[in-house]
Amino acid sequence: MKPATATINGSALRHNLKLIKSLAPNSKICAVVKANAYGQGIRCVTKNIENMVDAFGVARIKEALTIQESGYAGKIVLLEGFFDREELLKTLSRRFDTVIHCIEQLEMLEKVAQEWQKEQEKGFWKRKTKIYFPVSVWLKIDTGMHRLGIHPEDVSEFYQRLSQCPLVSSISFISHFSRADELDCGYSEKQIAVFEEVSKGYSVERSLSASSGILYWQQAHYEWVRPGIIMHGISPHNRPITELGFKPVMTLSSSLITVRTHKAGEPVGYGAAWISPKDTKIGVVAIGYGDGYPRNAPEGTPVFINGRKVPIVGRVSMDMMTVDLGIDSQDKVGDEVILWGKDLLIEEVAETIGVINYELITKLTPRVLIEYKEE
Repeated sequence: MKPATATINGSALRHNLKLIKSLAPNSKICAVVKANAYGQGIRCVTKNIENMVDAFGVARIKEALTIQESGYAGKIVLLEGFFDREELLKTLSRRFDTVIHCIEQLEMLEKVAQEWQKEQEKGFWKRKTKIYFPVSVWLKIDTGMHRLGIHPEDVSEFYQRLSQCPLVSSISFISHFSRADELDCGYSEKQIAVFEEVSKGYSVERSLSASSGILYWQQAHYEWVRPGIIMHGISPHNRPITELGFKPVMTLSSSLITVRTHKAGEPVGYGAAWISPKDTKIGVVAIGYGDGYPRNAPEGTPVFINGRKVPIVGRVSMDMMTVDLGIDSQDKVGDEVILWGKDLLIEEVAETIGVINYELITKLTPRVLIEYKEE
């Protein structure tokens, strides 16, 4: 009998990546593995696909360090750039690619470069026995997300200053769709037009498409694409993508730890939030919000037991949840309970609870065991 366990299928992960390559055959792949590789385990995911991608993308420098210290020697992109001087120095010493999305980052880089030039006269630049090197910069342009990125009219100035910075080895352009899954709203076409206009006259590599862009905006694949959640066979918009050939990579499961007869009119769990309308059997599952399963999962949220879906009843508690097995059920202690996976798509669970897929997988806690397998 196992407690809450996330089983990661390496074969499905590689299958999905091959499918992504077929969708964007002329683009290099920056596999985004932020938030512990979308809850799948950053070390093992990167090891599984490192020979299939051209770079890894992360949100925090700690994630980049984890990948590099696991033995990966390739390109790692800090998608939000460095947060302070210390992170910039680590970026230079570890040769991470960095996004520049604001004037403060540019000025910090220029200041460190001035110091570096002075030290160059002494032969090399050392800080705490580390040597610093020029790095590749991805200039983030705000094409309509209005979150991170410089204004299009500032591209020329930023590009010129970066070109003159001795700590910059190359410059690429990057942006981000905000409504890529809304195919008929017209907004993505506007973002593409802005991105193409600002990149005219520059000999740079470009990246605009993350998961939804890869699926739906072929004209915006450019030199680099940035797959994230679709690598794991999970939809970026709560509509399943299994019909496109993607395979779910994670199966979240646990076990029945007791099966109880339950009389009509009796409540179950905290607050008597659910009262059974009939005689039934109640199963107690060893998973709760302490494992990252949402406490607000409503009555009727499905789980999968012995070939069928059964509903959650009562409140999800820290370590357990209760499900209505039905009066004629033959389920027994130790039986596997699937919270999501190929037999119960995460999109259905997310829609029932009223959250997005991203939230379900990234909120799993370290208490959940992670196992890896091959088909």
